[in-house]
Amino acid sequence: MCGIAGFVTTAPEAPKEAVLRRMCASIHHRGPDDQGVYHDRHASLVHLRLSIIDLSGGHQPMSNESGSMWIVYNGEIFNHADLRPDLERAGHVYASRCDTETILHAYEEHGPDSVKLYRGMFAYAIWDAERKTLFCARDRLGIKPLYYYWDGRLFAFASEIKGLLEHPAISANFEDSLLPEYLGFGYTSGEKTLFRGIRQLMPGHHLQLDLREPRPEINVRQYWDVPMPGEDRIGTACAADEDWVRETRRRLEETVRMRMMSDVPLGMFLSGGVDSSAIAAIIRKNASGPVKTFSVGYGEARFSELSYAAEVARRLETDHHEVVVTMDQFFEALPSLIWHEDHPITWPSSVSLYFVSKLAAEHVKVVLTGEGSDELFGGYERYRWNILNTKYARAYDLLPGGLRASIRNGIATTKLLRASLRRKIAHTFVGRDARIESRFLDNFYCAFSQPELERLLDGSAASLYDHYMAYWNARPGAPLLPRMLYADQKTYLVQLLMKQDRMSMACSIESRVPFLDHQFLEFAMTVPAGLKIRGKTQKYVLKKAVEDLLPAEIVHRKKMGFPTPLRQWLMEPAAEPLLGSLRRSDGLLASYIDQDEVGRLIELHRAGTIDATDRIWRLLNLQMWGDVFLRKSDFSPVLAPSFSSRS
Repeated sequence: MCGIAGFVTTAPEAPKEAVLRRMCASIHHRGPDDQGVYHDRHASLVHLRLSIIDLSGGHQPMSNESGSMWIVYNGEIFNHADLRPDLERAGHVYASRCDTETILHAYEEHGPDSVKLYRGMFAYAIWDAERKTLFCARDRLGIKPLYYYWDGRLFAFASEIKGLLEHPAISANFEDSLLPEYLGFGYTSGEKTLFRGIRQLMPGHHLQLDLREPRPEINVRQYWDVPMPGEDRIGTACAADEDWVRETRRRLEETVRMRMMSDVPLGMFLSGGVDSSAIAAIIRKNASGPVKTFSVGYGEARFSELSYAAEVARRLETDHHEVVVTMDQFFEALPSLIWHEDHPITWPSSVSLYFVSKLAAEHVKVVLTGEGSDELFGGYERYRWNILNTKYARAYDLLPGGLRASIRNGIATTKLLRASLRRKIAHTFVGRDARIESRFLDNFYCAFSQPELERLLDGSAASLYDHYMAYWNARPGAPLLPRMLYADQKTYLVQLLMKQDRMSMACSIESRVPFLDHQFLEFAMTVPAGLKIRGKTQKYVLKKAVEDLLPAEIVHRKKMGFPTPLRQWLMEPAAEPLLGSLRRSDGLLASYIDQDEVGRLIELHRAGTIDATDRIWRLLNLQMWGDVFLRKSDFSPVLAPSFSSRS
């Protein structure tokens, strides 16, 4: 795994060595094993390497045989050895056994379509010095990040936004048009980022910039999308339930084995849930010695999965390691972790992930994780509840709208029902109107609803749902479950993967996600919905596929999903300074958000009247993000690396 950065300019200029040094230093944690630079009068490329495959070779930037093309690349192509013979037969000469060369030679042979050949995770840039053309690509699901800036003269790119901010032409300014979406969802799902003028290359896309054109423009194209049921790309159609179960197991074992490719020590993040436990069991079957596993938890037992992970580790006889995170450690880490993520932290579990990554880095350089299974096989409770709400609402929605609104308002305010029961009803079709924005998004995603945001922001929050709804509306004829999975794969999952990448790379380790092999995903999308959610059992086909590998109590236990005792911590007296920081007159929030509303929210939460944990978390992270990137608070999470250069 690596860090990449660089820039090209329409007008020839002398290499900016100092700029390259700063860009390199800002993302040094992504590749502490080796650094390199290429530059000519139009292009400058930076690469930092975390050596995983071909430890003695693979230095980047890497060129083709003639030196006319140069590549910087971040990722792993797990089928690169299978592609190599055809490229060699076509006349391409290899100087190493690393996958970087395969990408470069495949681009020479097939052009932009070469990106369709790869199984793996990747973000890369190829500079064609003869044709003055830059080509950038990102993997299908967004496992590896790539950000860019373009002003018509300067095009800059980097694995992390902080690398771009080291260029003197690029500054950190707040893209406030995204504020409603951030406060609602905790993240943004489109090309734009919270930094004005800086965009992400979307998953499954590539871009090209030809400097020979009189007025160059970037050309962004999509090369892959998630298939829907009926779009049979892989020719799999099992006849019976047991055939789907058997095929799920076969394909899962294949994708795990592919991701065991490594020339350095490898381990597993183990939560004790079915996803990570199944992968650990398959690794154990294929490994020559004990598997190293790593888990994280909290002192507050009901928020910790350590006991489940320990039981799986005992059954699989792994070399198991644990870390317990305290309240002080959690909050002290936040500014540095916001710097690493480049964004306000969406979920408190990012902090947990950082600490378990830090633990793992003491023992291994590669870890496998169970990320992605829920978005493939329907693992989240919200999917099942939305299916039930939609089913029963068909009859309920026949009632006049005014009557339904009266019932909804009456239940919300009545003293005849316990508060806990009123909250449960509020999550059903009775407590919500018929729009997806209310019944699904406000119900299960958004910390702030649109009316709440309009009060908080003293204005319109109409853009709150735009990005999610664009994906929802892209598949109007799809059945309900595949439609929910597709929208989440395009939004929620991309953010989870960003978290996974940043927190592991902050500790200079590579994380791999076997469930998100694109061929495995394409297969999973053909699995019938009734085999994903059957009655109250979610991920049914996956659980059946691995039930012989694991104890029944692990396969069928209720999903916890990296819980954090944040609500309890925010009630502690020690949290007062944090909560007080939300009302600072010099903070980012003061410029955009009604401070009286913020104060009211805090008071109601502290009094136990409402649970505003998610809302306070959003506000706290946005305030800290503003301090770190806009006010440039004084802290130093990285050290400047050594620096080497090639021309």
